[in-house]
Amino acid sequence: MSKAQKKSNYRKTERKKVIALLKNTDLFNGAESGALVNGKERDHALKDWTQNFWPKLKDKPVNYFKKNGIAWNIYAQQGHVLSSQVSYVNHLFPIRHDQEAVLQLAKTVCADFTDVLPITTDKYLPKYIQFEAISSRDHLNEDKLTRGCNCTSIDALIHAVRKDGKTCLILNEWKSTEKYNDNDYSIEMRPGGPKGNELNGKRRLIRYGHLINESAILKTLPSYRNSIYFFEPFYQLMRQTLWAEQMILHKAEEKIQADDFIHVHVVPSENAELLDRKYKLSQKNLKETWLDNLLDKGKYVLMSPMDLMQNVDKKKYGDLLAYLQARYWRKKEDA
Repeated sequence: MSKAQKKSNYRKTERKKVIALLKNTDLFNGAESGALVNGKERDHALKDWTQNFWPKLKDKPVNYFKKNGIAWNIYAQQGHVLSSQVSYVNHLFPIRHDQEAVLQLAKTVCADFTDVLPITTDKYLPKYIQFEAISSRDHLNEDKLTRGCNCTSIDALIHAVRKDGKTCLILNEWKSTEKYNDNDYSIEMRPGGPKGNELNGKRRLIRYGHLINESAILKTLPSYRNSIYFFEPFYQLMRQTLWAEQMILHKAEEKIQADDFIHVHVVPSENAELLDRKYKLSQKNLKETWLDNLLDKGKYVLMSPMDLMQNVDKKKYGDLLAYLQARYWRKKEDA
């Protein structure tokens, strides 16, 4: 059996694994599964979604999101145990207050980082990692700036300093068991509009097309309609790249000011459906496809959650790392 075959059906495998953990461990604080999702009881959804976090965090993540005006996505609110939003909170929230721990994350991404700076734009619990980060001003013509919905936001943002003294935004885009179909967002119709209107798609082409043309990172294409930039997961990567570029170009207008950025795509290495799929327009895997569309390939880093956390102090965060190992990561003998 090939390596790719062994990795297939990742979502199904993870669902079975976590259902077993719910029944046989205390990782979920005694939470009861069987929440209603789309009218059916689901054994991978918690009835109390706030129990989906590392037990030692207690109610801190819920309070952080609420008091900072951040929206939870629908999967988190449904108590879905495979939610990628819950995953990045469980990995990063317990260390976000610790400057040295966050610096180790940054240095794992790039050895040139020497320091991390506090991000002070959170109204509640500002620390060294900010969740669902947005810009101070709308540079992408998205009309609404609401953390967690209706605009481009960053799952987890770190503000770091390099050896040369320049500051850098580290954008973390986090995935869990996601896989995507071939929906083309450049031709999407607006619900209720005339048949074949493509109004949503046209709006997106107007919104992002000229920014891509002016980008120093994204390759210019003859046409963006039906292009790779409007298929997931690349649609999201495109928007976040533009977001980072605009943050730097307009840093005088921004509360979080930086000279450069690096885009970290955090994806479990076992998720072959996302990583190893031959994408429709490229017939290449995720990493090869995205790098083919970047003028500066050094701006993009793909790594697993386990690899991102590998240099976190094992003595200080032993309990956390054991929890992450049991709930999320592949077994050590498979590493």
